[in-house]
Amino acid sequence: MDLTVYLAGEIHSSWRDKIQALAKEKDLPLTFVSPQTDHDLSDDIGENILGEQPNKYYRDDAASSINNLRTQVLMNKADVVIALFGEEYKQWNTAMDATTAINSGKPLILVRPEKLIHPLKEISNKANIVTNSVEQTIEVLEYIYK
Repeated sequence: MDLTVYLAGEIHSSWRDKIQALAKEKDLPLTFVSPQTDHDLSDDIGENILGEQPNKYYRDDAASSINNLRTQVLMNKADVVIALFGEEYKQWNTAMDATTAINSGKPLILVRPEKLIHPLKEISNKANIVTNSVEQTIEVLEYIYK
């Protein structure tokens, strides 16, 4: 049984690469999808497709519409969502994706550092499982196949 896993979370670190490498080491039949991780492409996609916008508001709005469509399509195809909350960057998109997964009935694994226990208490309560590391997350996915 192959599963598709949507990797929601900040795009500035290599946590996705680590998850994929760990899954490969364990020979787990997983396909990974994610938000656009090329930050410049994500910001530019609205103007790349729809043309130059009159100001920053419309530029961001055009890009957001296309990015949200991409996220919706990929998340709808996913069997499980992993949402990683990092410590360094603002996590608005991660919170939005995790909430979307919860409201869509998608199984959600929330990965969060100890210092974010309090600020994420409500979303943690709604997740199927909360882990402290990508290693624990892979163990949870591995358990599905046992």
